[in-house]
Amino acid sequence: MKINCIAVDDEPLALDLITKFIEQTSFLELEEKFDNAIQALGYLNSNHVDLVFLDIQMPDLSGMELARILDGKNQIKKPKIIFTTAYNQFAIEGYKVDALDYLLKPYSYEEFLKAATKAYQFYENQGEASSGLRNQDKAADYIFLKVEYQLVKVILKDITHIEAYKDYVKVFLKDKPNPLLSLTSMKNMEELLPGDSFMRIHRSFIINLDHIDSVTRNIVNIGKNQISVSDNYKEDFLQFMNKWMR
Repeated sequence: MKINCIAVDDEPLALDLITKFIEQTSFLELEEKFDNAIQALGYLNSNHVDLVFLDIQMPDLSGMELARILDGKNQIKKPKIIFTTAYNQFAIEGYKVDALDYLLKPYSYEEFLKAATKAYQFYENQGEASSGLRNQDKAADYIFLKVEYQLVKVILKDITHIEAYKDYVKVFLKDKPNPLLSLTSMKNMEELLPGDSFMRIHRSFIINLDHIDSVTRNIVNIGKNQISVSDNYKEDFLQFMNKWMR
């Protein structure tokens, strides 16, 4: 599935950056880029666009004003908006125009990818819901990870555990001999993964609770892997164990 999008920002460097990020994201297709919101509005009036990466502070017509215009149009399929801004005081206004996400400048590709993945999940779920296959509010069952020079779609239920490795993480998958190596942080992985299925039990480990085979004292056994529960995470894990044993 490809999501067609446009980028709107009056700062040349910021527009170049968002363009670069879009072009290196396999499920995004950049249709046009604009350095002002008036030109973007003209394009949107005559072209179908799924997603708009939109700066807020711009002369003549601000990104928020453009978002309000789009929100007020009587269209069945309105483009979703991801705001990109250096100011954090617009979050509530963004919520009012049903913005999909909010990227605070300066942002990394990791943060960009997290926001773009929300768009991918939204449109995939929307398509499946219209076919009667899925409730649109249901959480996605996958994430995207940057592995070497490509984006890899990873099914959550296949992840057994995750291990920190220098500036990377190793993502171990069921029935796969070698883990995926992704340049991201454990903190970012915690934010991406649903808390009802995944738990951090050590500074260097996140586990999939559904893949636990057994627990011996402070050791979790997942297949042939023995992962210790550190003191900092012991309380949360014990609470899970108490529910698990009921």
